[in-house]
Amino acid sequence: MTHLKIVFFLMLTMVLVFAGCARRATYEPKAPLPDDPLAAMETSGPGFIDDLDKETLVLAIERSLRYYDGRGRNRTFNLADRSVGAKEMKDTLVAFREIVQSDVSMEQKKKRIEEEFIMLKAPGENGDGSILFTGYYEPLLEGSLTRTEKYRYPLYRPPTDIVMEKGSNNKMKISRSVNGKKVPYYTRREIDVDGVLRGKGLELVWVSDPVELNTLHTQGSGKIKLEDGRILTVSYAQNNGRPFSSVAHSMLSKNRIDKRDTTYRNFKVWLKGKSEQELYEILGVNERYIFFRFVDHEPVGSMGEPVTPARSIATDPDYYPQGALGFIRLRKPVFDDQYNVIRRVNFSRFVLNQDKGSAIQGPGRVDLFCGFGPEAQATAGSLKEKGELYFLLRK
Repeated sequence: MTHLKIVFFLMLTMVLVFAGCARRATYEPKAPLPDDPLAAMETSGPGFIDDLDKETLVLAIERSLRYYDGRGRNRTFNLADRSVGAKEMKDTLVAFREIVQSDVSMEQKKKRIEEEFIMLKAPGENGDGSILFTGYYEPLLEGSLTRTEKYRYPLYRPPTDIVMEKGSNNKMKISRSVNGKKVPYYTRREIDVDGVLRGKGLELVWVSDPVELNTLHTQGSGKIKLEDGRILTVSYAQNNGRPFSSVAHSMLSKNRIDKRDTTYRNFKVWLKGKSEQELYEILGVNERYIFFRFVDHEPVGSMGEPVTPARSIATDPDYYPQGALGFIRLRKPVFDDQYNVIRRVNFSRFVLNQDKGSAIQGPGRVDLFCGFGPEAQATAGSLKEKGELYFLLRK
């Protein structure tokens, strides 16, 4: 056991830090939690090279601090046999922000980080430290505040008949009441095909393309451009409590598409070649349905704070701590003028764990928020890389 590891475990008597986070939870079985979920290591290991500007990092830190001062102020996070409060999480971010904003050289900053923080390595799905990174982004759709022949595919706000209550596993259960009995909420097929929510005044906005609408359901937030040029931002508000299933993987397992068609870009092209009836049959494989709300500016993550492009990540809240300071290392795509990938390069940066997602399950998955615009879309659509994830704690 290294000296740092000894120091780390001696600090059990002090109330340290941690627990979980991610982008839209499901109730599928989790991978078993490793005995040592976040292993202490020498802080000089990853090198602490950051490929982005410090302004976006400070902005993301401040959003986590707002969470710890607000709705997360009474949170406690469990890390193995340790229970840690929001104050310790906040102290880590405040100390780190002071280093980032200090007027010293980059080498001096790296040295201070190594001296003042403990580094914890995420185990990955198999305990080997290998993490699968993907990306998500904020899509742009054409839409209207009134239904027309062109704009006839609705985004719904949360229905009033949704019943939410905590289950025996402390997870939020979503249902509806029928004759005094709780039953599962409507499926995607029942909502989109059978129209069980039509005419109830729940339509938030209408869009022109059902495939792009499905992308919006997957990403969880996006922008709607109206015919008069105004752009509205919509964000996740609620889901129907049904399990998430990958439509592309389902089509691959049924031999309806080739493996090359499972990529983001190719799968969208494949879907857009289907009739509306075929499309709804295909998309109905994923029973999970997302309800939306308007937000003023940027998309909001699971903490109730805006997510920061290239700095916010989504992980599984059963494994990694919400709002925590992290560090990632992997490869990213480099594009030509048409956003075709021409090569991939290594990079590393500090990130904040500020969101969660339906497909982000277990200790071996991370989703990086790529932002808005064509490059963000191209990055999110082509990012599928193995890498490393670390969390930092103040000593």
